[in-house]
Amino acid sequence: MKIKEIREKSGQDLIDARRSMKQEVFNLRIQQKSGQLENPARIRVLRRSIARIETILSETARKKAAAAK
Repeated sequence: MKIKEIREKSGQDLIDARRSMKQEVFNLRIQQKSGQLENPARIRVLRRSIARIETILSETARKKAAAAK
């Protein structure tokens, strides 16, 4: 997921996307341990997307906290 796409989504959409991506990473790791994983690079892509989402969520939380002061 590109950063531009992430910034366009609402907070709840980002939280839902992060949850589903974490679940997918979990499933991919299980497949990896059992030797059934076809695309190991997918784990890396998902982890980076999760990090991007968490960065945007923390930025928005920081902006809201600064605006409240």
